[in-house]
Amino acid sequence: MLYTGAGAYSKNFTDAFSGAANQAVLAEIKQAAAGVYGERRFMLKELSNYTAALALPTSLGGFGLALHYFGGENFNTSQLGLGYGKKLSDKIDIGIQFNYNAIRLTGYGSSAAINFEAGTLLHLTDKLHIGIHVYNPLSTRFGKAASEKLDAVYSTGIGYELSDKVFVNAAVHKQEDEPVNIHTALQYSFANHFFIKLGTGSANAYYFFGLGIQWKTVRVDAVSTWQAPLGFTPAIMLLFNFHEDKQSAQIEE
Repeated sequence: MLYTGAGAYSKNFTDAFSGAANQAVLAEIKQAAAGVYGERRFMLKELSNYTAALALPTSLGGFGLALHYFGGENFNTSQLGLGYGKKLSDKIDIGIQFNYNAIRLTGYGSSAAINFEAGTLLHLTDKLHIGIHVYNPLSTRFGKAASEKLDAVYSTGIGYELSDKVFVNAAVHKQEDEPVNIHTALQYSFANHFFIKLGTGSANAYYFFGLGIQWKTVRVDAVSTWQAPLGFTPAIMLLFNFHEDKQSAQIEE
């Protein structure tokens, strides 16, 4: 989710996936949006990864729906999450999400668990934003035997909107029993319809590059991630806005 979640530390570069990375961002969603993302990690079918997200702004705050699937026929995990974001003031947003998690292993059956995650977003200026996000702080376990558990993950990040076309962000992620991962990303839009997003992560020395094109209310990104010595991970992302924004309309004119 590091490619799709870069907008979690912004106000004007958000999309349908941003609220799944930090639910506080749901308070900043201006129009209903949806997205789907799929990747084949290291070109292996058994490591397929799919995510779908929906963001819906209302007068009560922003609501989000997130679905995630990872794995193959013999082993897979899935998650369904319902999130909510609310503005406390012009400077502070908060959000929370409850998740239903399932795990299945051929020959051993399946198990389920419910957990939660929460985040906050602070707008220091119109262009500078910082956020904090916690996932599964209670270390929820699966099933009655509780032999498997979901890791806790803590994140904090900062984003700066250099202009209406350039956004940079950096985040620190700490997953339970894993080394700290420092993630950086840059997004740049050019020639009205095109986007470039690139970034890197320190924990496993990976790099990603994405090229996107937007036409009216639809955006498509082709993404590639490289991690030595495991190789490439190809991915594709589709974003949909349910209403054409003013900038897109001006482009078409």
